[in-house]
Amino acid sequence: MKRKQDKSRQPATAGPLTRRDFLKGAGVAVSSGLLATPAAATGAPESSAAVVGPGETPVTLRINGKSHTLNLEPRVTLLDACRNHLDITGAKRVCDRPTCGACTMILDGKPVYSCTVLAIEAEGHAVTTIEGLAPEGHLHPLMSAFVDNDAQQCGFCTPGF
Repeated sequence: MKRKQDKSRQPATAGPLTRRDFLKGAGVAVSSGLLATPAAATGAPESSAAVVGPGETPVTLRINGKSHTLNLEPRVTLLDACRNHLDITGAKRVCDRPTCGACTMILDGKPVYSCTVLAIEAEGHAVTTIEGLAPEGHLHPLMSAFVDNDAQQCGFCTPGF
C-alpha cells in the first residue's frame, strides 16, 4: 500500500538558501567572531601572575607573628604546611572538605578553612592558629569561655579554635 503524500506538508521552495543553511552560517559567523576577539575587548583581565610549579617553590608564611620560609609544592594546603612542615598541630584534618571547622585558622583577621587554602595563597598574609591566640600561660577570651562553660573539645568541630 502506498501512502498518499500530503502536499500541504511539503516545504515551499524559497530559493537556494534554506533555514538550516542560514542557521549554520550564522552560528559559524558568531563563533568565529568571538574566538578572534582579543581579551581586552571582552573585558577579561590579563593575567600578570607568575606561574609556579610543578616542583617545589620557596614560600614565606607569617604564622603567629613569626616568619617561616619553606620549599613547598604549589598544591600544599596551609593546613598541611603547618602540620607537616612546621609542627603546628592545633588545627586538625577531620572532614577534608570545608564543613567541620576543625582546620580553622585566622587569615588577616577572618576565619578560614585551612584545608582549602593553598599555602602559596597565604603568602604575604597574617596567619593565626590556636597556638597563637594568646601568649604562653594566658588564655584567650575564647579559651576562657570554653573553661567557664565546661565546653568539651570533641575533636570534630572546634580544634581549629
